[in-house]
Amino acid sequence: QVQLVESGGGLVQAGGSLRLSCAASGRTFSSFVMGWFRQAPGKERESVATMYISDSTSYADSVKGRFTISRDSAKNTVYLQMNSLKPEDTAVYYCAATDNYYKAAKGQYDYWGQGTQVTVSS
Repeated sequence: QVQLVESGGGLVQAGGSLRLSCAASGRTFSSFVMGWFRQAPGKERESVATMYISDSTSYADSVKGRFTISRDSAKNTVYLQMNSLKPEDTAVYYCAATDNYYKAAKGQYDYWGQGTQVTVSS
């Protein structure tokens, strides 16, 4: 059992930065694949960043070079640093976790946060 609590969302101007945090409790944080997803109005949920158990990372093309996923194992927290934000980044952002690599590859995470709103003004 894992509980994920997100924070850090808010309103930011285009070109600005924001850091999202996702604090995990329950089973060992470091044994999970962690992901960040977002869903904008009228759009499907999409994966934006993934951190694997090995600490390797991957990013959606739309955010590559601008977003960075990281984790602090001591704090059981995963972060999404978002730089050079664009209005099209506006969405509800969710963190997610699974201990199954193959489920993660399909976006089928076992645990989800409640979501945090990120709004980027132009």
